[in-house]
Amino acid sequence: MKGISVFLNDPNYQQWERYIHQMNASGFKGIFTSLHIPEDNPNIYVERLRKLGGIAKTYHMDLVADVSPKSLGYLGYSWENANELIDWGVTGLRVDYGIDDKTIADLSKQMKVALNASTITEESINRIIHHDGDLSNMEAWHNYYPRPETGLGVEDFNQKSQWLKSIGLKVMTFIPGEETLRAPLYERLPTLEKHRKTSTFLAFVEFDHNEWVDHVYVGDTGISETSIDQIQHYINEKAFLLRIDVLTKDEEILQLLNINHNNRMDAARDVIRSVESRGYASKGNTMIKPLGIEARSKGSVTIDNCNYGRYQGELQITKVDLPKDNRVNVIGKIVAEDISILDYMKAGAKFKFLFSTN
Repeated sequence: MKGISVFLNDPNYQQWERYIHQMNASGFKGIFTSLHIPEDNPNIYVERLRKLGGIAKTYHMDLVADVSPKSLGYLGYSWENANELIDWGVTGLRVDYGIDDKTIADLSKQMKVALNASTITEESINRIIHHDGDLSNMEAWHNYYPRPETGLGVEDFNQKSQWLKSIGLKVMTFIPGEETLRAPLYERLPTLEKHRKTSTFLAFVEFDHNEWVDHVYVGDTGISETSIDQIQHYINEKAFLLRIDVLTKDEEILQLLNINHNNRMDAARDVIRSVESRGYASKGNTMIKPLGIEARSKGSVTIDNCNYGRYQGELQITKVDLPKDNRVNVIGKIVAEDISILDYMKAGAKFKFLFSTN
């Protein structure tokens, strides 16, 4: 499942619904929110949670709330009747410190329970099972980490997630958004430290290729229109939308850059080869002159010129640094934030170019 985050400190219901509508149309089916409610205005949060739950119901989306015993009390509930929050549109609760194993077990028989992936141990799981907890109704949710330098390392994340999967739990993780950063640090909200500075789309693709991850949620409450466009293409069209800085003004080559492409099924080691480009200049009516001859750093978009004979017109993207070749014109560069996406473009991968406006 793919999900987003909406925090109740923001009272702008219309903005919530616009964002939820947009992401739901992109294939996102889950919402996460936090119920760590300030003591001075709990009634406001009750109203906002009911509103958010209503929106979640409208779009048939899961709504999981991070809750503490104190905040549950502010809502007028206890662990014994917390399942009644389902009537508000809340489909699951994320539980953490201060909640005993029997309570977790009992709650799991009534609604989805998201356990803190970082604190689950074999002993705690055995205790929950001992109390007849329903593991099929539990998931393991990793944290997001607002403070820089505190996110998880990839190796530790994979090791823990692999174990969680082995005991039958689905694993959820956060990727950072790019807009509406959360107070008080106004830093992005990733699970992995390596994702703190990466694009939302790259983080999404990396987790989509991680066999230990089932659910990916955007931690921040907004992502850029470009990232939304990239994610929509990836989900709906199974295509990689790559931002490119174009280095040519040739109208015919620009038209070639605007079409849909597929990497060859016999995928090359060093480059991504466009199947569709081989028809370009194949009729002999067009001669591609040698222009833009330079070293091909990783992420260079190239076209073979007339010096390459029958290969003239083939469009490629370099997956590694390659030397300059007087038979190959460099016509563009994939933007730095998208270069690592090339590592996930295997045989047959669909791709399109999005001209950068920078």
